[in-house]
Amino acid sequence: MSACEPRAEETQEDTRPNIILIMADDMGFSDLGCYGGEIQTPNLDRLAASGLRFNRFYNTSRCCPTRASLLTGLYNHQAGVGGMTTETGQEGYRGHLVESSVTIAEVLKEAGYHTGMTGKWHVSNTVVQEDADEQLAWLNHQTFHPIFSPLEQYPVNRGFEKYYGNIWGVVDFFDPFSLVNGTEAVKEVPENYYHTDAITDSATAYIRAFSQDEQPFFLYVAHTAPHWPLQALPEDIEKYEDTYTVGWDAIREARYQRMVEKGIIDSTKYPLSSRWKDELTWEDNPHKEWDARAMAVHAAMIDRLDQGIGRIVETLETTGELENTLILFLSDNGASPEDCMRYGPGFDRPSMTRSGEEIAYPVDKSVMPGPQTTFTSIGERWANVSNTPFQYWKMESYEGGINTPMIAYWPKGITANQGKLVPQVGHVMDFMTTFIEMAQVQYPEKYHDRQITPLQGISLLPIFKGEEREGHPVLFNEHMGARYVRTADWKQVSLDANSPWKLYRIREDGTEMNDLADQHPEVIRELDSLWQVWAKANHVLPKPANP
Repeated sequence: MSACEPRAEETQEDTRPNIILIMADDMGFSDLGCYGGEIQTPNLDRLAASGLRFNRFYNTSRCCPTRASLLTGLYNHQAGVGGMTTETGQEGYRGHLVESSVTIAEVLKEAGYHTGMTGKWHVSNTVVQEDADEQLAWLNHQTFHPIFSPLEQYPVNRGFEKYYGNIWGVVDFFDPFSLVNGTEAVKEVPENYYHTDAITDSATAYIRAFSQDEQPFFLYVAHTAPHWPLQALPEDIEKYEDTYTVGWDAIREARYQRMVEKGIIDSTKYPLSSRWKDELTWEDNPHKEWDARAMAVHAAMIDRLDQGIGRIVETLETTGELENTLILFLSDNGASPEDCMRYGPGFDRPSMTRSGEEIAYPVDKSVMPGPQTTFTSIGERWANVSNTPFQYWKMESYEGGINTPMIAYWPKGITANQGKLVPQVGHVMDFMTTFIEMAQVQYPEKYHDRQITPLQGISLLPIFKGEEREGHPVLFNEHMGARYVRTADWKQVSLDANSPWKLYRIREDGTEMNDLADQHPEVIRELDSLWQVWAKANHVLPKPANP
């Protein structure tokens, strides 16, 4: 071998793609500019214009269940997270990722990938203080307890080399609770801290570190925005100061028209559903100013998230990684109707800031949303607007709860027409299958001597190539009793386990407006039979425990 001839191992370049999976929290179907929204999301819009947008991509209707399904390639009950994060002892409702599941990070790490995560974990059992006063002091940063979940359930013990983020679900964006770096609790944050920016900063730092060698990387960026509390930076709120003063109907109708014009939906198959509680007009709304401000803060939170995605793309460009990186973006569920003001402090909601300022929960809407000293949320009517054109929202199995905007961008790997809208049905559990195919590895039957539940997802790669894939013949969901069964033609859905099934021709009635249950009892029986078989196999309880 001559002195200038490279060693054999130096010539074996790993050309497998990097993967970045970015998820928003409680973002509605129509919030993004590229999905018809008025919110300024130029960076995501550019990714969509050069990639693919899906309009029938499903989550599992709420934070924890979606994350469990996404991370494992299983239905969330199979992964142990049918409900939230309380350990119930019931097989499908363990509140953490069970040992019979394996995460994307665990599989890809063994395949030679770097693995990193920033942001919201929320798939581990919550450790709480038995004394209520001590719990509140902990939330208020007046006392310190370093363990937020069992350490063996932390991301770095489920396949991630690096992790910075919040273990629990709800955060004060200016001073988050349950913040950790690896397994070490972060005792305090710098002045002028904002969590969305910190999640981005950590993600870009990980990209720079991972790009130092030839190993590909997997990065999971799990934002907390725009989940309540409504807290944003003043300069971002200012952009939307007057945007929402026109009210619910005007914003919703404008979004719908843009969605039709952009080809995101077909108006004959997706008629605009009735606005939620439309007996109150905007003109007669006694809280117009407050409500307009609430939605402005929601928009500002998404705007800041999009700014961060721009920085991630810029980092990929400067490190030379962009061309062969798959970037996926979606939301964990539909927009949230929750009124966090009526909950008040407790469990995961503080009563004061670290410096002792009281935090307002203004049930009467007497304190404006936006700063750290308020815990507020957009409520049902704006959630309905965010989820245009659908009915319902987070937690429900109607389209407003489970249909997520999903963008795929990969310059080297997506050969379908740029900017194409994808009407094919996909599901968050498809990511695992897609990624292991990209990594050229097999899903394990066993992992560290543990028997692993067989994979449920189906690869998205044929769609990236512009092909029609053979998708899921049937999909199911259950959360807190809300449930659905979906085939290619039909969707059967109910709001809870005690409500009768509603039946829709989902291909022709994408907004679930025309219930055909009475006309087709035979379909109801057939789909209910499928539901019962699936529920039994997946440990779905008729009346799951409320965590």
